[in-house]
Amino acid sequence: MDTVEFIQIRRFIVKLGKMLHKYGTPAFRLEAYLLEVATYLGVHASFISTPTSLTFVIWSDRHEDEYNHASRLLPGDLDMNALSLTDELAGSLLNGELTLAAADKRLDEIDAMGSPYGKWLTGGAFGMATSAFAMLMGASWAEIGWSGLLGLLAYVWTLWSERSKRVNLMLEPATAFIAALLACAIGTYIDPGINIPLIVLSSVIVFVPGLALTMGLAELSSRNMVSGTARTMDAVMQLFKLYFGAFLGVSAGFSLFGENVYQPAESLPYWATWLSVFLLCLALVAIFRTRVKHIPWAMAAAFIAYSATAWSSDYMSPGLGAFVGAFALGLFANAFTRIANQPATIVAMHGLIVLVPGSKTYIGLNSFISGQDFVQADHLGQEVFLIFMSLVAGLIFANVVMPTKKAL
Repeated sequence: MDTVEFIQIRRFIVKLGKMLHKYGTPAFRLEAYLLEVATYLGVHASFISTPTSLTFVIWSDRHEDEYNHASRLLPGDLDMNALSLTDELAGSLLNGELTLAAADKRLDEIDAMGSPYGKWLTGGAFGMATSAFAMLMGASWAEIGWSGLLGLLAYVWTLWSERSKRVNLMLEPATAFIAALLACAIGTYIDPGINIPLIVLSSVIVFVPGLALTMGLAELSSRNMVSGTARTMDAVMQLFKLYFGAFLGVSAGFSLFGENVYQPAESLPYWATWLSVFLLCLALVAIFRTRVKHIPWAMAAAFIAYSATAWSSDYMSPGLGAFVGAFALGLFANAFTRIANQPATIVAMHGLIVLVPGSKTYIGLNSFISGQDFVQADHLGQEVFLIFMSLVAGLIFANVVMPTKKAL
């Protein structure tokens, strides 16, 4: 291998790694995938990935050329459209269908892409996701509507954070504070008796880091200690910021508008639970930027995960039910990889989002600080811990029974 070819290869690997990191790829998957690409391209390599950094060490067969590169990066956000296109590009390169120069140019084009659904559809998805979560938690129809409206406000804050670094730093607590303040005003002047804490939680559910906590624990289980610890602690701090903003907003709202007395509403019919799962998954398509051709797979993954969990919970504890759901989801995601030749992450994330107990972690934090429960929950701390462990174990068992075809 001559020096010019080595330079082309290492430039491509570095750019590919940074892009996959930007799209929220977990450390153990990112490192394994880059190692596969490097091996196919005929170089030796070692990689270290954390949520905020990426280190490359690349060398030729006889060490004629060596290259070290370390980058300080921001934590990535899930972008299933770009992840899918990038994986297809890497596959075309490894199959000899593209040259390195063409692949490098295509990477730049993918990186410059925006959301395929645009701002209006994504904003509507925020409102739908928050309403669907409130429905899943058993809120009344009025509370579902208020949650959706405040979810739209959360999207406005998200757009603002993309233009302002200062807003980005305080996005979670500021959004929760404004949502709580407005919910208190609604409960006093428009709709007395609503469940304000539940509305606030629903309106910021997109920011609740349940998925990040699960990914952090999965990285720890794969012996990626630095990345797993960093991701887990980042998720915990994000949860603290959300709760503080909500707690401050509710306190200020009760002081300004008077305390709201919650009046329980009639329970929603059973079919509302399945409708909420459908609407939540449909909203996640736009939020996660899932490609149109993968929508049926993503929806199926969510329903398989939820139905397996609901069915098994009739025969065992909810925590162990989450293990069955995660196991079924892992099998389905790995089957998707073999059939569609796409990363399992594309459909796995949609299923995980309906299983992860991020909202229960928030509720447990509220119970610990205020001593009050705004939803029916017994032994919450034990249940949350067991669900997290069950999710990680279910995915590990699924990978043993049906190994994934791709590292991603």
